[in-house]
Amino acid sequence: MNEKSWLRVLNSSSNNRKSKIQNLKWGGNVAIVVTLATCGAVVQAQQPAKVPRIGYFQAPPFSAVAPRTEAFRQGLRELGYVEGKNILIEYRSAEGKSERVPALAAELVHLKVDVIVTGGSVLTRAAKEATVTIPIVMAQDIDPVSNGFVASLARPRGNITGLSTLAPEISGKRLELLKEIIPRLSRVAVLGTSTQPGNAQQLKETELTAQAFGVKLQYLDVLNPKDIEPAFRESSKGRADAVVMMVAGAVAAAHRTQILELAVKSRLPTMYQQNTYVEAGGLMSYGVNFTDLDRRAATYVDKILKGAKPADLPVEQPKKFEFVINLKAAKQIGLTIPANVLVRADKVIK
Repeated sequence: MNEKSWLRVLNSSSNNRKSKIQNLKWGGNVAIVVTLATCGAVVQAQQPAKVPRIGYFQAPPFSAVAPRTEAFRQGLRELGYVEGKNILIEYRSAEGKSERVPALAAELVHLKVDVIVTGGSVLTRAAKEATVTIPIVMAQDIDPVSNGFVASLARPRGNITGLSTLAPEISGKRLELLKEIIPRLSRVAVLGTSTQPGNAQQLKETELTAQAFGVKLQYLDVLNPKDIEPAFRESSKGRADAVVMMVAGAVAAAHRTQILELAVKSRLPTMYQQNTYVEAGGLMSYGVNFTDLDRRAATYVDKILKGAKPADLPVEQPKKFEFVINLKAAKQIGLTIPANVLVRADKVIK
């Protein structure tokens, strides 16, 4: 083989080696890229999903609304949420002090919670003023349209939706039940809060029923806790045969024990709006089942966390009403509940 032939062979061999080296380098680069991509995917997959955070906002101390709070938790559990694992709840209470409400609303917004659940008009208004972006779920509100929280029950529009307690006709039903229990009923003291949305409408319904039964009403305005005792005193002075309690929850809830004691002391049969008063020793209640509303509020939270917008979720009206009687309380004031009324009660506490 001559010199030129040898050179051709050597060059060809050299070229083959270079090609193999280049192929090895390319293959190695591909392997590195694939490996990095795979590792990245694994790291990304291992990153924990964001746990939604809910702000649960009440005006009275939580001890005063414990059944409602538990009902909300139960509603979440029924939907598959486990507190502390796949959902976090920031509890905030104004402890019955209305001046604390705005700051607590701002605090929840600062925490960047995913949803704020409110337990009344005062709280909803504070939350509304604190944010126009975070969804707000009303666990209960007597008249969300008149309050300016939603455009209509069917189409809320803004960032607020939830449940309404608007059922003014039940105010007349409370007076009707009192008349059945106390046939001689002629004068009734109505304790309300004039600044509470819906108060005027409830009073109107009560007046219509009172006219039908020939009962005279004595309206006493309870704007803050210090008005509670004078209101019961005035009821006794006005020779009332019974009391209808329509005082706003923000005013009365933290003073439930005082109210119950005053009712016994004055020996006035008292009809309450919420069964929590009767469970605590009050005589009787007829109204919306508030614990059911809190349980249903959880369904709104679930829908919003899954992508629904508050503006597209119609406000629901109350579906469940309860009539509860406490026979121990009746005995304390020497009152006998007729059998035909007892059988209609949803719950009788003995």
